[in-house]
Amino acid sequence: MSTLTKTKSARGNVTALMVALLAACVAFQLNASMLSPALVTMGNELNTDQATIGLSQTWFFTAAALFSLFLPRLSDIVGRKKILVGMMVLMAVGSVIAAMAPDVTWLFVGRIIQGVSGPTVPLCLIMLRSAVSNPRKYGTLMGLITAVNGGVAGVDSFVGGYFAENFGFRSIFWLMVALAVVATVLIAFLAGESKPAAGTTMDWLGVFFIVIAVGALLTALNEGSKLATAFDAGTLTLAIFLTVIAAVAFFAFWTVEKRAKQPMVETVHLRQRSTWAPLLTTTLTMTGIFAVINGIVPAYVQAADPGFGVGPTEMSLMILTPYALLGWIFGPISGRLAPVLGYTKVLRIGLIGSLVALAIIAFFGLSSLPMMILGTALLGIMYAGTVNIMLNGLGVVLSPKGNPGFLPGMNAGAFNLGAGLSFLVLPAVLVATASLNDTKASYLTVVVVGLAITLAAFAASLLIPKPVDAEVTEDAEVTV
Repeated sequence: MSTLTKTKSARGNVTALMVALLAACVAFQLNASMLSPALVTMGNELNTDQATIGLSQTWFFTAAALFSLFLPRLSDIVGRKKILVGMMVLMAVGSVIAAMAPDVTWLFVGRIIQGVSGPTVPLCLIMLRSAVSNPRKYGTLMGLITAVNGGVAGVDSFVGGYFAENFGFRSIFWLMVALAVVATVLIAFLAGESKPAAGTTMDWLGVFFIVIAVGALLTALNEGSKLATAFDAGTLTLAIFLTVIAAVAFFAFWTVEKRAKQPMVETVHLRQRSTWAPLLTTTLTMTGIFAVINGIVPAYVQAADPGFGVGPTEMSLMILTPYALLGWIFGPISGRLAPVLGYTKVLRIGLIGSLVALAIIAFFGLSSLPMMILGTALLGIMYAGTVNIMLNGLGVVLSPKGNPGFLPGMNAGAFNLGAGLSFLVLPAVLVATASLNDTKASYLTVVVVGLAITLAAFAASLLIPKPVDAEVTEDAEVTV
């Protein structure tokens, strides 16, 4: 076979793989975000309150975080394609259960089963990494895949709202079933298998303790978030108890990993900057930004006083859609730049840009709707289209060669932990400053706190080592 024929074959294989991986990522993202505008409809059709319906979302993301901790590692052992196909099948099964749910209990069951698909994006990035050796090409394709994680070009919420309004919430789950089945078929036929750790024994005792630790911590954060609206001694006690459980379980995990012959992760890796620095940066970044764009800003824009009194549909068109669409557009661009300029450099540029965006929102956007739109659009470019891409990418390229599934899985947990902290800390600040009798000042304080936490994320990013193997010089000759 000639070199030209081999090159065309390789390109065809990568194109086919990208089609399959994008299908999986789109199916997961719609699974995660398309229900947001349908929550009220779900409550009405299942005869329950919004707090209970909201818990179905909480349990989905909690399950997604927990399965993300170990499924990438398990995929190294039993096969990445096999695990991804299994995740898509269970996503479809969970969607069927949720679509046919006679009550909210069965909805919970369906959403938890859907949560098995949690590590879809990191697993897709690992599979792409093993198939594409060209750093520039990998960076571009990585950016395209990861950009999906910020929303499907901003249309996912509108599709969910339209289906819920015209056909009921169950129609959304049936659409999820169709997408999951399509993704399953494409992965089965277009993706290749890889299992670099074949023959290794899975460290299930370590998995048990890390799942207990992270699960208890996420549940503690969820309970703690309730204290932001009303103090309750029982809730506080439960949150403290769960935090203690999390600490004890993590200590047990550390002990098990030190003694295991084939640990889930070697403790020496946990002590390295290439592990804890990106995890710390991810957690702080999510804590500082996630609730601002997904909760604080939308609430302020819709508030009559001192906000702008904009309706939910108009707010989405002006704030959330441009944010998601710009993230979608700039994701492949930042991914392309990462191996040339450097992953950590592009990450820091994105963090600086995010700080500027938060400053615009805080000091100008609260008084001017056009400036608010400008600030959130810049956040879409710098956070959704740059920082989010680099953090996901660094989880893959900095992972130990002998355990490539470890860091992407832990990083996925850090994303969920940061999101939980964000919705605990920032709303608590809003409630705590309500006594100022100046609502605008309260919102200003919240965004400034988010800015300060993001500044801490920038400081943490300075500790992340360069992933030298994933970068090239500008004038380097790269073979395709």
